[in-house]
Amino acid sequence: MVDLLIENGLVVDGSGSPGFHAAVIVENECVAVRRGELPEVHAARRIDAAGLVVCPGFIDLHSHAGLTILGAPRHDPKVRQGVTTELVGIDGISHAPFKSQEELHRYIWLDSGLNGYPPMPADWLTVAEYLGKYDNSVAVNIAYILGNNPARIWSVGWNDAPATPAQIAEMQSIVRESMEEGAWGLSTGLDYEPGAYADTDELVALCETTARMGGFYHTHTRSDLREVSLLAPFEEAVEIGRRSGCPVHLTHYRQSAQGAGSHLDYIALVEDARDEGMDVTFDCYSYPYSGTHLVINFPKWSKDGGPERLMAALRDPADRARLKREIPRDALDNSWLTNFTRRGNKKHEGRLLTDIAEERGLDPWDTMFDLMIEENLGVSMVALGTNAHTLSAFVSHPYGMIASDAIVFGEYPNPRTYGCFPLVLAEFVRAEKHLRLPEAIRKMTSFPAQRLGIPDRGLLRDGFKADIVAFDPNTVKTRATREDPKHYPVGIEYVIVNGKVVIERGENTGALPGRSLRRGRAST
Repeated sequence: MVDLLIENGLVVDGSGSPGFHAAVIVENECVAVRRGELPEVHAARRIDAAGLVVCPGFIDLHSHAGLTILGAPRHDPKVRQGVTTELVGIDGISHAPFKSQEELHRYIWLDSGLNGYPPMPADWLTVAEYLGKYDNSVAVNIAYILGNNPARIWSVGWNDAPATPAQIAEMQSIVRESMEEGAWGLSTGLDYEPGAYADTDELVALCETTARMGGFYHTHTRSDLREVSLLAPFEEAVEIGRRSGCPVHLTHYRQSAQGAGSHLDYIALVEDARDEGMDVTFDCYSYPYSGTHLVINFPKWSKDGGPERLMAALRDPADRARLKREIPRDALDNSWLTNFTRRGNKKHEGRLLTDIAEERGLDPWDTMFDLMIEENLGVSMVALGTNAHTLSAFVSHPYGMIASDAIVFGEYPNPRTYGCFPLVLAEFVRAEKHLRLPEAIRKMTSFPAQRLGIPDRGLLRDGFKADIVAFDPNTVKTRATREDPKHYPVGIEYVIVNGKVVIERGENTGALPGRSLRRGRAST
């Protein structure tokens, strides 16, 4: 007897090929796809998928849920979208390895507005220990990529200092050991300290090790380089790949809301690198809003030494005066704030910083400084960060994938946290026809699996793991908006992870079959 039989659905297998009517059989966590009439199949459970598309589970290559999912393992905002696997450790911000719990807790604190907190105290140090936290205890599968931040903290420390050859060699050892324990490559977030203190040569060296181990380079690029030219941050990333021989993945790649330059220049950069023979890909999200934490607004010197240095700068009158001179006003306008924990600040959820400043009778800088102190650095912000008019060119490009970049806490999160993947199906496929459905599904399934290197997920093929979504192509949509972001989508009827039904008729069953997917042994 098989575990599950999904009948009468239109199978879109993730390859980009047209759909076909077939049955999907699940047995021992693996799938088999059968066309035509079936002989009598005895199944412990049957799902009638008439009128539904049956496809592989969606793979999100940019997730900030690595800590928060440990405290909220049902992971409703993402699994209800059809996400069955997430990559954590992106933007250079990963949470292993560390030498001590003290260092790990300091790092969690510094980036709490972006990645939140796990149940405290965090009780792991190594990559292997960290990945063990997910096995059969969360709703979705978790893949891990090593951020350069913990590698730099381990070897160089928290300070803005060039790495010595000995320190670079030590960081290369950390990359190698982390990948041996299951990491899929190296990530950077070159606007997030202390990883942002790394220069190009240092990153080339780390990527050389990553490439030798069969990994890839996943990068939030260095925005400071825009002072050189619009594309300079991405040119640095491609140069790192060229010199190291490492595949390059540009994350949340899109034209900015200011519309500088042409979106065709961004796309040409990727196409030209691939014409050169390089392996360069990108992902983008489907909403025009960006999101991060308020810490990113502060100059590097204010974080030179770690979170304690930033807290000291926020309290020191001379440092505050310097911060006012150096933080541009446009960094403070048109961003709404979320993730307030103090009772007196809850009323500020979803409000503009400038409106809060007016209410307090302060300028926006002092308001931001005070809020950061009151909230112990943990404030998140969301803003219009993408040119909505050119977004479809990135979403539909054959070298691009879909990734949410979702922050899953706060009362007014980015709406993509709840709607990134259904929005592609509803708007970019059904309404605006920028993509055919099979191609959209490829961008959310087999293509990210290929980028990671997962050998047995992302396709509905015999022997592949049973991560499956069944949705109604005519009704699927998101209801998450800027003004009302915390809405689950409609039309995602079933989500199956490792052969277990997690979403049934749009509702969470409470099953927690997810596990860590480790490089070298992805299915265990």
